[in-house]
Parts: sequence; C-alpha cells; structure tokens
Amino acid sequence: MLAGRILAPDGWIAGRLTFGRRIEAIEADPAAAAGPLIVPGFVDLHVHGAAGVDIMQGGGAGAKVARAHARHGTTSMLGTTMTAHPDAIERALAGLAPCIAERPQGAARMLGVHLEGPFISPHKLGAQPPETLPASLDLVRAWQLLAPVRVLTLAPEIPGHLDLIPQLAALGIRVQLGHSAGTYDDGVVALNAGAAGFTHLFNGMSGFAHRAPGIAGAALAHAEYAEIIPDLEHVAPGAIHAALRAIPKLYGVTDATAATGMPDGEYALGSQRVYKCLGCVRLATGSLAGSALTMDQALRNFVAIGLSVADASRRLSQYPANYLGERERGRITPGAWADLVVLDAELRPSAVYVEGEPIVL
Repeated sequence: MLAGRILAPDGWIAGRLTFGRRIEAIEADPAAAAGPLIVPGFVDLHVHGAAGVDIMQGGGAGAKVARAHARHGTTSMLGTTMTAHPDAIERALAGLAPCIAERPQGAARMLGVHLEGPFISPHKLGAQPPETLPASLDLVRAWQLLAPVRVLTLAPEIPGHLDLIPQLAALGIRVQLGHSAGTYDDGVVALNAGAAGFTHLFNGMSGFAHRAPGIAGAALAHAEYAEIIPDLEHVAPGAIHAALRAIPKLYGVTDATAATGMPDGEYALGSQRVYKCLGCVRLATGSLAGSALTMDQALRNFVAIGLSVADASRRLSQYPANYLGERERGRITPGAWADLVVLDAELRPSAVYVEGEPIVL
C-alpha cells in the first residue's frame, strides 16, 4: 500500500493505493494529503540505450537498458533501432525479443520496437548513419516475425512511402514522420494516408517558416500526437510552448543513448561514435546525437518551463500509452498495471514499481 497525493485520470486524490501486480483500489483519505506525490510510471517510446549499452548491440542489451531506465521511473518503453544494414537491425530485433516476451526482473516492460530507420531521408540523417533504404512491406513483415514493431519512422517524400503507410497501419504499426526533408503538403498527405505522429518534433525534419511550413508545420497545424525531446537542448522552451499550444497530446521521449547515466566520454550509437559532454550527446561534428535524458529529468524540465506536475506527468505517461493503444498503462486506476513512481519534494523518484515489483533505485 502507498499513501499520498495520487494522480488519477481525473486529477489528484489524497488517499491510499493498494496494489499487487495491478492496481486494486484507491481510497480517499484527506490525512494522506501531506504524503508524497504518486504518479503513473513513465512510458518512453524512443530509447536507444543507457548505462553504456546500445540497443543495436543485440544480445542482452535490451534488458540492461530497461533496468537502467526503470531506476528513473520508466516502467514501459520501446527499444529503438538505428538506420543500419538489415543484418544489424535483425540482430538488434533478435536481441530484444526475449525481454519483450518476458520482462526481466528489475526492468521496465519492453513493449516492442520503435524502428527509427532505415526508411528515412539521406538529406535529414541527423545522427543516423548513411545506410538508408526505401521502405519495403515484405522487409517489415519479416522483421515483425523477429520482434513486434510498434512504431516506425519514415520520410513521406520518398517514392513509394505514401502508398505503404496504410498497409503499415493495417499491421498495427504507428507510422511516424521524421528524418524527413519533405514539404508541408507531404506531411498532410501522409497524415491523411494514416500516419499517426512525428518523431522528435523539430529535430531531423524540414522546419517551419511562414512561406514554407515544412514537416514541422504539418505537425503544428494538424497533429494530435507528436513526440518531443524535453532535455531543453534539442528544443528551446519557447518552441516547446508553441508545440504545446498546437498539438493536444504532445508527449515527451528521451531519445536516450548508451551515454545515459554514464560519465562524460565516448559511446556507441549504432555504428556511430558519440560523445557525452556537459549533459549533451554529440557526434564528432558537434551535432546533437540523441540524449542522456531520463524521464524523471524530463518531468522536472517540463515543470521548470511552467507545466504543472499533473500536465507534465500525463505527457510522459498517459499520452504515450494512449498513442500506443496501451490502455492499462500510463494511468493510476483500478485494474491497470501497478506501474508507479513516488516523487520526493524535488520531483525525484523515491520509489518505483513496475507491475507491482519494487525497483531498487
């Protein structure tokens, strides 16, 4: 049982929370108002690594990454791949499959895969290596046999990609627009074809200008959902506020790399070498290359730029869970999984539970 101020779907409740693997009951108790904040576990849909380990390494990398992020309040996540040769992607998917099938002890629940490459624009690689491929339904189906692909990033302007969007959506994949040099019209047509979101909004896409709104403009004008990296390095606070006004269910992701939770130094991001310094992760060229962000820090950053704790929490739990169709995660309500984060006065996790299991912090 936990007692404190509990963030339920309809707002804060001072009370007691009983749970096993799932939430059993919430009982109001005004005396609990002096207790800590209890929020839903964070749901991170874009994670490349942590603790010196990169998802593309395959093998047991996924379990190590999921354990590292659980200590920061992430209770469910998607292992995210990089643009690479198909053999390398298949190795990563095969490595993720066991921890998707069965959650390792002390780890976040791995809900599936975010396939960030290779179906992206060679003109908007960002930190992705130059190993792009045109999208292939047969290839995606083959990869689905290795591990469940839940989210897929593609550039809609590449010939053939628009026709594939409804077919990918029919496989249960959330298609996101990203790493794209496309126009505003490319983005709108892709949304009408069944694309559901945008990958790290503003980064790795044609930007917004008043005579050339770009993919970012399509997101601001038409998106219901989009992911954004709230490390306050990838996107300035003012741009985050603009996106918050425009996109009803903007949600935060970490885009975390192997450098997350590690000292400054050199790390792997797929086949790329990246460098952590002063809290940022960059290529040797100086370009940002993923992040060292954790979801608890994302919460604190959202609050620091003016969001309420409740709003920030929803954008790190309920909205990404809903986007993925996970209606039993990302919320504190009877019957949902007992994915919980207890926050201290500085909004740092003092306790984390994944499906009722206490995580050693």
